[in-house]
Amino acid sequence: MKALSAALLLALLACAQQPASTPAGLDGAWLGAIEVPPAIKLRLVFHVAGPVATMESLDQNARDIPVSEVIRSGSTVIFDMPKIGGRFEGRIDPALATIAGTWSQGGNSFPLTLSRVKDASSLQLRRPQEPKRPYPYRDEDVSYDNRPAGIKLAATFTIPVGKGPFPAVLLITGSGQQDRDEAIMGHKPFLVLADYLTRHGIAVLRADDRGVGKSGGTFATATTADFATDAEAGLAYLKTRPEVDPHRIGLIGHSEGGIIAPMVAARNRDVAFIVLLAGTGLPGYEVVVDQVRSMYEAEGISGKQLADLTARHREIVEIFRSEKDEAVVAQKIRERMAGKLSDAEINVAIARTQGPWARYFIEYDPAPALRRVTCPVLALIGGKDTQVPPALNLPPIRAALRAGGNKGFQVAELPGLNHLFQSAKTGAPGEYGLIEETMSPMALDRVSSWITAHESSSTDARK
Repeated sequence: MKALSAALLLALLACAQQPASTPAGLDGAWLGAIEVPPAIKLRLVFHVAGPVATMESLDQNARDIPVSEVIRSGSTVIFDMPKIGGRFEGRIDPALATIAGTWSQGGNSFPLTLSRVKDASSLQLRRPQEPKRPYPYRDEDVSYDNRPAGIKLAATFTIPVGKGPFPAVLLITGSGQQDRDEAIMGHKPFLVLADYLTRHGIAVLRADDRGVGKSGGTFATATTADFATDAEAGLAYLKTRPEVDPHRIGLIGHSEGGIIAPMVAARNRDVAFIVLLAGTGLPGYEVVVDQVRSMYEAEGISGKQLADLTARHREIVEIFRSEKDEAVVAQKIRERMAGKLSDAEINVAIARTQGPWARYFIEYDPAPALRRVTCPVLALIGGKDTQVPPALNLPPIRAALRAGGNKGFQVAELPGLNHLFQSAKTGAPGEYGLIEETMSPMALDRVSSWITAHESSSTDARK
């Protein structure tokens, strides 16, 4: 899953305060990275111009976050950001080239060394696959209601050129607060995917999660089951569009969306097909432990150290499953992990056990829903996916579909691709923002060609 920044999400804030004096020797851009457990690197950049400074988190696409105070006293440098609970304190070297210190936020502290950036333009992220207007198709900002939940969802609908009605898909985001582009680490995977599919004759609807962007509702109290009802609202909306063939509407779910798509298809037999991109086949309590193990392994950790870390996180999950009270869970995790994990690792682990979403996800087993899916299914996982390892998740997906009698499914591992379906070296989440590619052409073509082939054959069968 994409739960990369739940404990450390950097909010965009305004109203910077300016100190009276101008710190010497700090003007320019300063780049460094903190390592958030397990094995996630977040690059931070401080832009300093006299007494005024801003920060950006490159990998979270968070920019222009004001630093309320910039202080230099001798070799000591402080960037204070009380409104987000953040503070960097370090010592600048005599050559004024590096500042070695500590980033603190939310009760956690991380080593951070900032280096002066000679060319600030080099920090600009290159995302060559992102489409630029004018598009060779129509796009509309739309909204629709999830009436049982009493919320309105905001979305973008893209319609191919030519005479319809067209096949259509609803894109379903992964875990965490996602906008309609599923923006992560400076990438917009759903924008790229929607653009590709629409250029290939498939209409696409993609929505902001509830409580995110322009969508109503509250994200914090929602579970995977709630997001499934949001997907059903999107499915219902597509049926109202004259450009869409109501017999050729499918779902594409990424990560947690790959859990939601079978839930929806299992109880809505008019779903024509589903595509699972890095969807899980195991119960949540197994997924989270395997995820931690794979992510540490991708960072080069092995042997006894890897076994010990995996065992500790398995114990954390067992504590969570055995206790229903969140305060008791937090207390027991602190007691049992003291001296075994760092304070930051413990804090992140506790954060991941809080709220109704975590409880639902940990206990949810996708197999029963998969067994009830009768429509064609394409399930893909990247060979270097460390968040949903293919060797652990593809076999149970295949087994569940076969057990349910589904005869129209394809299950495949795409070599060399990570959780975002980028061409990757290690597959570690820390790479996501460093890779210019947003989604591999191999993955884009595999999805598009499978949908086109399936819809062509189903159309011929109806004639």
